[in-house]
Amino acid sequence: MARPRSFDRDHVLHAAERQFRTSGYNGTSVDDISAATGLGRGSLYAAFECKHGVLLQAMGRYSARLGSAVQALAGPDEGALERLRGFLLRAVDGVPLADDVPPAPDRAAAACFAAKMALEIGASDPEVERLANDCFSAVATAVAECVRAAQRSGDIDPDADPHDLAYLLLTIVRGIDVVGASGHSPAHLTSIAESAFALLPRPRHR
Repeated sequence: MARPRSFDRDHVLHAAERQFRTSGYNGTSVDDISAATGLGRGSLYAAFECKHGVLLQAMGRYSARLGSAVQALAGPDEGALERLRGFLLRAVDGVPLADDVPPAPDRAAAACFAAKMALEIGASDPEVERLANDCFSAVATAVAECVRAAQRSGDIDPDADPHDLAYLLLTIVRGIDVVGASGHSPAHLTSIAESAFALLPRPRHR
């Protein structure tokens, strides 16, 4: 009996993620995934069972990668406010794809993978909804801790709720995804990010 073809699982899932982010879940066929990953249909079914199985594992890998990426928000209290600004400005270019796959073909395909899948099928797919919420929670937790650091350094109103501010900023960056996907220029997206940053509550004595 022939041995199954070996493959780099991470690379396959990263390539599948790129395809889903480009075409959406319903717009992606198993043949599309096969073409994107270089795996035949038989190998895909043997490894992941079905298209939905590929999606869930790709979202799991995305969540892990996103968790590492938000480490840019960690650091000393001094500089926390500037790190929050950087978080907003990075949204202008979207969420990068993995390093081992070609870049996104357009700004729409650079939108948050979790948000895109949650909007498309999350309401009818509890597993996708759970994985998407895991992604949002990981980002919000990191942002909230950065807000607390900025409060300790005296740059954000100490009476502001870090959790509420974190979800406000997360909502703004995901909104930037939507506006960016509809064709607005990087300059316009940058202006939105800077305006959001300017609205962060500062200490009352300043």
